[in-house]
Amino acid sequence: MEFEVNSIDATKQLSSCHIIGIFEDGELSPSATAIDSKCNNIISNLISQKDLEGKPGQCLMLHNVPDLSSSRLLIIGLGKKEKLKDKVFIKALSAAAAAINENIEDVACYLTEVEVAEKDIDWNTRQASQILTASTYKFDQLKSDDDKTSKALGKITFPASDTNTETVALAAKQGGAIADAMSYVKDLANLPGNICTPTYLADKAKELAKSSKQLTCKVLNESEMAKLGMGSLLSVSKGSREEAKLITLNYKGGTKNAKPYVFVGKGLTFDAGGISLKPPAQMDEMKYDMCGGASVFGLIHAVAALELPINVIGVIPSSENLPDGQANKPGDIVTSMAGKTIEILNTDAEGRLILCDALSYVEKFKPEIVVDIATLTGACIIALGNVAQAVIGNDQDLIDQLIESGTQACDPAWQLPLWDEYQEQLKSNFADMANIGGKEAGTVTAACFLSRFTEDYNWAHLDIAGTAWKSGKEKGATGRPVPLLVNYLLDKAYGND
Repeated sequence: MEFEVNSIDATKQLSSCHIIGIFEDGELSPSATAIDSKCNNIISNLISQKDLEGKPGQCLMLHNVPDLSSSRLLIIGLGKKEKLKDKVFIKALSAAAAAINENIEDVACYLTEVEVAEKDIDWNTRQASQILTASTYKFDQLKSDDDKTSKALGKITFPASDTNTETVALAAKQGGAIADAMSYVKDLANLPGNICTPTYLADKAKELAKSSKQLTCKVLNESEMAKLGMGSLLSVSKGSREEAKLITLNYKGGTKNAKPYVFVGKGLTFDAGGISLKPPAQMDEMKYDMCGGASVFGLIHAVAALELPINVIGVIPSSENLPDGQANKPGDIVTSMAGKTIEILNTDAEGRLILCDALSYVEKFKPEIVVDIATLTGACIIALGNVAQAVIGNDQDLIDQLIESGTQACDPAWQLPLWDEYQEQLKSNFADMANIGGKEAGTVTAACFLSRFTEDYNWAHLDIAGTAWKSGKEKGATGRPVPLLVNYLLDKAYGND
């Protein structure tokens, strides 16, 4: 996507489509006022005739407006001016994105000029850039139709004053980078399990590393993991013909001695549950069990594109979880890289088995912080639905920063407790711990399990089981929590925390 930022009056800006906002009380935004004045009160007349009410997300597309420098005028409702907050603004942007058809090659978006409570034009622009860019996404590379078409939108112009052009341009670039990273995540996650295997992910990591001189890639195979004692991770791949991989992407944008920010993403490219077989209904969606790993790919993609001046490491343990004669059985006991033994009471609780060894592995990087991201528990969907991802950890400052980043990025997270009382549910008569803690507080006990491998650094866990993809008619990966994670690293990179 190409971005342009300038102070040209909306009545003189050339574009295929101008996007302007009006409020519910009939008040117009600055650019809407200018266009209305030049174009014979066309907007005011529509309001007086009640063809436009300005309700949040309401939209009307006008064509060939006389005296307008754009062939189309898209009018978006912003609701009541005094109640214009971030969620209403996002709704308006989403409505605008949905209204842009495939014949529109470029737009001039003037929604960013309005005042959103507790936000500035840079935030407005980042969100608009992200949402409008993301609207062009399609996953059709596996369809054989000859009439494949993608949205032609290739340029977005944003308004700025002579004094803030540089910061607005940076915000537009950041929003576009987030959207591109989300598309990268969606492409990986939407691929079927017979294509997106652990080896495929490893190859994509090597390809991604070639995109930046600051980025390197290392992939461990099963024999190399065995030498490190990763018995927990390797136990999951025993039921698959696909070899497990441990993928590391290392971005060095900061000083040599600066501690890295480390992100660990669950990369289960397909999860049938193993011997504890999942029900067949919607099992196809278990290709999305690698969305945590995909989000780490997307995060590294954005960090490299924005050339952030920090050190970031992404680690993706990747495997399949299938039933086979050699697969884990309920009651089996395995030994993790940390030397702790684990009784596997349910083979479908495999994500924590591959994550725990990866979390032990990353200790060698002497991290500033570690965040793991995983579609870990169905209990998280019951608790939080598809609105917020759960966040749990051993460092309250880190948790608070992630929650704030999610709020700023409109990609929310909600904290759940990590209390010693829940650790009791993981007791085993035969091993150091069980891999499940019963039906109560499943999201919390899963985090309790991981916490036993993160005692030597500051750590947080994001359970994205409810937010990583959608089912039904809109089935597909969402790209979350890339906005939250990129926002967190932008704050770290530029000292805004």
